[in-house]
Amino acid sequence: ALLLLAALAAIVGLAVALGLPPWAPVNRLCVASSNRTGFLCNDRATCIPASQVCDGTPNCRNGEDELEKLCGDLPYSLPSYLVFRCGNPAYWVYADQRCNGMNDCGDCSDEMGSAAACPPCGPAWWSCSPVHYEYCACVPRTLCRDGVQHCVSWSDELLC
Repeated sequence: ALLLLAALAAIVGLAVALGLPPWAPVNRLCVASSNRTGFLCNDRATCIPASQVCDGTPNCRNGEDELEKLCGDLPYSLPSYLVFRCGNPAYWVYADQRCNGMNDCGDCSDEMGSAAACPPCGPAWWSCSPVHYEYCACVPRTLCRDGVQHCVSWSDELLC
């Protein structure tokens, strides 16, 4: 038993000496800024937004967010919690792009419907049927009363 304990201590010591994390989290799901779905780095402290994984720029200190194992066959190589499947099964977006107010899927399935399960428009948004397909059910309040029609009903210019 003492020999087994010594061997285990030697393995952990070697891993630390080589700079390998002594413990790699099995589940890297975390909550990034603005309550967005995130990816937990090996340091177990840094949580990056899902959309920064496999974006070509290492955001984790050791670059584990850009590893071939994770990024080799997008979206299939990603953990499922980082992926949101659009209404059209040929398309997907990162999970933190769901309910962000923008039509990332192209069919509004990431902003509307039961799969997206988005809350109603927040205080920074105006609820309407947008003229432009960039938005789905809400337009930013910053576009209200700017002299440009963003809602079919013109409510962004008359009521907002």
